[in-house]
Amino acid sequence: MCRGRDSLPITCLERAKELKALFGSLLQKSDSITGHSKKSDKLRFNVEEPLKWKESFDNLLTSPNGLCLFRAFLVSEFSEENIAFYLACEDYKATKPSKLASKAKKIYDEFIGSDAPREVNLDHETKAITKENMEQPSQSCFDVAQSKIYTLMEKDCYPRFLKSSTYLELTRKTKTG
Repeated sequence: MCRGRDSLPITCLERAKELKALFGSLLQKSDSITGHSKKSDKLRFNVEEPLKWKESFDNLLTSPNGLCLFRAFLVSEFSEENIAFYLACEDYKATKPSKLASKAKKIYDEFIGSDAPREVNLDHETKAITKENMEQPSQSCFDVAQSKIYTLMEKDCYPRFLKSSTYLELTRKTKTG
């Protein structure tokens, strides 16, 4: 079950709106534009950035701006739990060994368990493998599940994002700017 926009950090929603407005002003700018985050830190936006997102799903995920817009897109598609799970797994891989068990349980309970509030769409076999991995949590405990969700997003959500009005508007303005 997706919690919708309420599950996104307010800064991400604000940043997505800010990015859309900033990228929208590309027609009047040449090489780059500067915006301000909520923390008043200067952010540098390369006008070619949205075009790189189309090159590969990894380019989108490794771009903070792209990730934020993609996440906002997933909220509109009621599938934000996918990117939330993927990012939780990435964070989990950097967890200290002493904290693995508690963090693994939290991720499992939130995204995979039978009563998970933000359950991701995984087949029975993948859920069984992940549940077995939970008996002795390691940094690779969620690798199979994370890979399945990555593939789902890459093959399903990512192409829809590239066809979304927000993305198409950004790239149109980038190309004509």
